[in-house]
Amino acid sequence: MRVLVVEDEPGLGDLLGDFLLELGHRPLVVRSAEAALGKLQTERPDAIILDVHLPGMSGIDFLQLRPVRELGVPIVAVSGVATESQARECLRLGATDFMGKPIPLDRLGEVLSVIEPHALSRLEESWRHDDRRASSRAHLSLPIHVLEYGGAEHRGTTVELGVEGLKARLDASLTPRSVVRLSFTPPDAGSAITVMSRVIRADPDGHAFAFVHLPEADTERLRDLIRRRPSR
Repeated sequence: MRVLVVEDEPGLGDLLGDFLLELGHRPLVVRSAEAALGKLQTERPDAIILDVHLPGMSGIDFLQLRPVRELGVPIVAVSGVATESQARECLRLGATDFMGKPIPLDRLGEVLSVIEPHALSRLEESWRHDDRRASSRAHLSLPIHVLEYGGAEHRGTTVELGVEGLKARLDASLTPRSVVRLSFTPPDAGSAITVMSRVIRADPDGHAFAFVHLPEADTERLRDLIRRRPSR
């Protein structure tokens, strides 16, 4: 998952970033609510870890912002001065959970494990519907390698490529909701992209995959590539 960490203490922010990396997530660490709001204009995180006491705009104020509420992603609020009334207010404003500092990392890991399936479901929904902006996908025919976690390997050709996933025709049928590793090389003179992906759909027209942890550098590569290609 892409997890936005809003924490003004550099040491704690770095600790949370390292912890998220160990769990296989992609942390995006910022030091203020204002910076977090700016990040939301270019990124769509799957979850947010939000410090309540921040310089400038507070975490409480951040929770009340319309762009944050409309985003609809789970938010874990944290505070070094954890009071019952503060916790109630955060939950009332839409926070999924509230934790005091020092943050219990084992509990945080458990909360994220509950959140992750919902994040994957949102990825699935984005590829089930065809009313996405045309510029978000492009027709591209590229060789693709698929590795199942049981060891089986398959080959195929991409049909559509987007920044959140792709569609491809394969030489085998995969099980929907299974997780595989995809490898393909975009025609931009760069290296191959290898990314863990979720099988969203498998039918005669091909397989649809949603990327799970695509690095930002590769996301930008695909975004630039799609801008230059004719969309459907």
